[in-house]
Formats: sequence, C-alpha cells, structure tokens
Amino acid sequence: MHEFPIWDLGHGIKIDLASLLTLLVTCVIVFVIARLCVRKLSVTNPSKMQNFLEWVVEFIQGMIASTQDLKTGKKYTSLAMTLILFIFIGNLLGLPFFVTSEAHHPVELFGHTVVSQAAIDDAIAKGHEGAEVSWWKSPTADLSVTAALALVVISIVHFRGMTKNTRHYFKHYVEPYPIFLPVNIIENLAKPLTLALRLFANIYAGEVLISTILMAGAFGTPLMAVWQGFSIFIGAIQAYLFTILTLVYIAQATVHEDAH
Repeated sequence: MHEFPIWDLGHGIKIDLASLLTLLVTCVIVFVIARLCVRKLSVTNPSKMQNFLEWVVEFIQGMIASTQDLKTGKKYTSLAMTLILFIFIGNLLGLPFFVTSEAHHPVELFGHTVVSQAAIDDAIAKGHEGAEVSWWKSPTADLSVTAALALVVISIVHFRGMTKNTRHYFKHYVEPYPIFLPVNIIENLAKPLTLALRLFANIYAGEVLISTILMAGAFGTPLMAVWQGFSIFIGAIQAYLFTILTLVYIAQATVHEDAH
C-alpha cells in the first residue's frame, strides 16, 4: 500500500491531504453541475442539462415516495440529491487518477511534516527505494469523511423527529415494551456506524485492489479495465444505498402509524 501525506496539526488533529484535496474537488464538481443544470431553465426548450436535472429529480422523488408520502417528503429532495451526487462523484474520483510520488526524504508542507522519516524507513525495510506517496484518492475511502456524512444525516434525522414528530419519536424508544429501551438506543447508535462503515469499506477495498493491480504492471491492464467498470457500478450502488437509507431513517423518525 502507498503512504498518504498526513498533516499533523498537533493536539491529536491530523489531516489526510489526499482526502482533503479530493473532498474539495468533489464539492466544486457538484456545485458546477448544479449551476449548469439551473443556468438556463426553459419550459419550451429545455437544455440537455435541464433534462438531466429533471431526470435526477424524478429519480430522487421516486426514492422518497418509496419510503414515505411524497407530499410530506418532497422537502427532502435537495438533501437526497446533494447526497447522491456528492457520494457518487466522490466514489469515482479515485478511479481514473493515481497521483503518486516517491519520497526519499521527509516531505514538509507549511512547516509541517506530511511524510515522516519513519514511513520512508519502513518502505526501505520492505525493499523499496523510498516511500510511495499517494496524493489522490476517493474522499469516501477515508473513514473520517464517511463518518462525518453519517453524523450529519443522523443529526438531521433526530432533529426532525424531535421537532416534527415529538410524541411518537420518543415513544418508539419504549416500543413494543419499555424493557426494549436499551435495545432501541443501541439500534439508533448503530445507524451512523453502519452508514459510515458500509460506504468506507466498499470504496476503500476497491482502491486497495486498484493498488494491487497496478503492482502487476502491464499484465494487470485487462483486469484494471474490467475493475474500473465494475467500480463505477459499485460507486453508484453505494451512493444509492446511503441516500435511500437516509430517507428511510427520516421516515422512521418523522412518520408515525396514524399518518399511513
């Protein structure tokens, strides 16, 4: 595996520069796509980007309708669209690019060491001339990124539940019997954990496999082409799963049986 440049700010705060770079790129791409889609809206002569936007909106609203009444859930269209676009684009960023460099000496950035001598010594001990440093990877291949996404989603879920469905939201913790309170609490604590780990594990495993294939040189080219195509499919599935589970959790917290 390659080393990733880590910016240690002290006090236990460490920033993965490869993740930070692709995180910013992902945000820019999503913003540009959003602006292009709404730049020239027209009822009589819609552009290709507008048609794409309408298709995405219909797809998202179909997801919402599968979890709750569309009239009450339509307000979550923007949230779901942002999530699915951000995660899908983030998943794909690590596929076509592989930016690496070989470090023979510690690398510093703004006065902070991002590639340590220990990492270089470890690589040399394994038979390499220096540490192979990767400056690019999918942001969703970083657990801190997927955990942040999961925490944002779960915060929204609980906030909406407590403010829009207060009585039934708190009541579900003691259903079907009060003795189930610890179980229901553990279930709610497990939701952000599973959201974060599922997305991270799938994308990280894909990038590990890409690194392994690259070590095979020219012999790995056919396999790389196949895996790139399969990774796009996996990236789309993971973006869909994260978004649909978000909508399901929101529905569970805000919709009670009397509303059906």
